[in-house]
Amino acid sequence: MTTTDTAPPGVEDREPNKPRQQGGSSDPKGWQFNSPLVLTMLLLAGVVLQDPLRGALSAPVMQSWMTVFVAVMVQALPFLVLGVLLSAVIAVFVPPSFFARALPRKPALAVPVAGMAGAVLPGCECASVPVAGALVRRGVTPAAALAFLLSAPAINPIVLTATAVAFPGEPRMVLARFVASLLVACAMGWLWQRLGRADWLRPPDRPSSEGLGKGAAFWGSVRHDVMHAGGFLVVGAMAAATLKAVVPADWLGHAAGNPVVSVLVLAVLAVLLSICSEADAFVAASLTQFSLTARLAFLVVGPMIDLKLFAMQTATFGRGFALRFAPATFTLAVLVSSLVGAVLL
Repeated sequence: MTTTDTAPPGVEDREPNKPRQQGGSSDPKGWQFNSPLVLTMLLLAGVVLQDPLRGALSAPVMQSWMTVFVAVMVQALPFLVLGVLLSAVIAVFVPPSFFARALPRKPALAVPVAGMAGAVLPGCECASVPVAGALVRRGVTPAAALAFLLSAPAINPIVLTATAVAFPGEPRMVLARFVASLLVACAMGWLWQRLGRADWLRPPDRPSSEGLGKGAAFWGSVRHDVMHAGGFLVVGAMAAATLKAVVPADWLGHAAGNPVVSVLVLAVLAVLLSICSEADAFVAASLTQFSLTARLAFLVVGPMIDLKLFAMQTATFGRGFALRFAPATFTLAVLVSSLVGAVLL
């Protein structure tokens, strides 16, 4: 009889899966390579290798490295935390429609107004990208939104104050950073108004904080910016300390001795390090072998285009936009910072 040869539905499917459930990759009890596991392994390695590590840390080069690293971190952290808190307040509690009402209707006039708005609205580059996307969604002309995107993280009060603290006795550096960054932001806005195309700009349909309460959105923004900006600050401080303590002085001397090469080296370094704008002045101040103009290029390029900004701009406005906007911004920032540095510094 066929009824005696037919198994109940699903039996043939379930039984072959038993071996896979016991030893397969979907077993929730298997090893998982995650952050707590990595931290535990590092702590155990530190305990086991404490004697060699103690000897390595007592070397003169490591003492110099730790001195520079701690100095950069201690000076930069208060400005980073304050900037993150203020940027979260702006992003969450100030409606994007406020900016649309405050800007002139003519794009040519809206660009410099939006650029100057960055001087009174604190925020780092991590916050300026989503805010610019929200402005475009609310009907602000893209040229003005892009001018705000570039100027806000570069000329806001927190960044300028941090620059003054990092360069004591050099008020020209604060003025040069303000002028150069504002010129680049406005020039890129006008350039987009002249040559930009609507199909290059594809902002997302909804803001990432939609559906969240004000408190949840605020603390979510703070946690995100602290984790990301803080991580980039640590990497930047480590790189600055390495340049000071490990790289031979004659290598940096050759690069720093050539005015053109020094500007290009620090501009590229700003892109690679991706340091938050509230902290980059302290890293630039530690690069004393380079001229003030080269360090100005570092401060102008970094808040406008770096690796994390390129990724954020791609996600917010589309790959076609980022591939055109990033190289143009980098080139213009290098040229303008060199000209402003030659005049003011």
